[in-house]
Amino acid sequence: MRVRCLFPWPWEIAPTSWRKSDKRKRNLVSHQQRSTVGLITRKRSRMRRYVIFNPVAGSVKNAEAVLSQLRRLDPVAVRGTRRRGDAEKFAREAIRKKCDCIVTAGGDGTLNEVINGIARRASNVCIGLVPLGTGNDFARSLGLPATVDENIDVLRSAKTTPIDLVRVESDRARYFVNVSAGGFSGIVDEKLTPKIKRTWGPLAYIRSAAAALPELHAYRTDLVFDDEERLSVDLYNVVIGNGRFVAGGLPIAPDADLSDGLLDVVLIPRRPAAEVALLTAEILLGKHLSSNAIIFRRAKKIAVRSRPGMWFNVDGELVGNEPAVFQVVPRALNFIVNKR
Repeated sequence: MRVRCLFPWPWEIAPTSWRKSDKRKRNLVSHQQRSTVGLITRKRSRMRRYVIFNPVAGSVKNAEAVLSQLRRLDPVAVRGTRRRGDAEKFAREAIRKKCDCIVTAGGDGTLNEVINGIARRASNVCIGLVPLGTGNDFARSLGLPATVDENIDVLRSAKTTPIDLVRVESDRARYFVNVSAGGFSGIVDEKLTPKIKRTWGPLAYIRSAAAALPELHAYRTDLVFDDEERLSVDLYNVVIGNGRFVAGGLPIAPDADLSDGLLDVVLIPRRPAAEVALLTAEILLGKHLSSNAIIFRRAKKIAVRSRPGMWFNVDGELVGNEPAVFQVVPRALNFIVNKR
């Protein structure tokens, strides 16, 4: 099959023999069916893949080499992002073109844009991931392999599983699949510039946290869980986990399940400096849920209000200020996963 590649960005790859009139029946099942049958293997010969590629993602050293690897997927099109918002726009285009698989080749931020592009029509498409970012935290929760070629093999196997989606309402509505954090984490993300990511790589979050320490302060926070339990406490951090990892592998929600219909909520209250240092070590080891220094809850819905107002991020991208309401959308997305 011949392809054409247009430069500069965005790239587009399209088979020259393809005709819009070619409407072969695809092996699709409804979202309701997917939710009940668990893992599903799609027929590779019938899958129409649309690739969204971030050529400046944190681990990309040679964009042309990665592009060559992505061609193994025989995609309908490849779009290269140039600026914020491109991935979301391309994801909507993939839906309009009736593609049944969107492959995100980039970091957690690129994936978040794709999720927001398709969230309201997610039952019509499955999502694949080639993790190319600095942290790749969601790829860890999915158990994806480390190399591009290995992930291409996973995508070609076309085995999917339904996972939960999370909607957050603040000054605007956004969706995410991994983790949202407010409080001190929001300050850290303000310090986490693209330059720091490029320079420090996996240590970028720690570098930014050190820069943010002089601004560390507690927030008087009111929380409501599932419209029932109410809690008021002075907090440094509010972490809402669907996935398990943040900041390049930090197991902040080590027991989180991507398809249990629940959010893991980790609250870090104000504590003396010595206790905070000990808690930090426990978090690094994923042992903090048993600590008296944190508050842990599971819920389908969480409302947060604080004084002063917390900035929240979703999947590492800053979005809005509190008050914020988080609600799980159970098993709303179908992700291609590693064979087990």
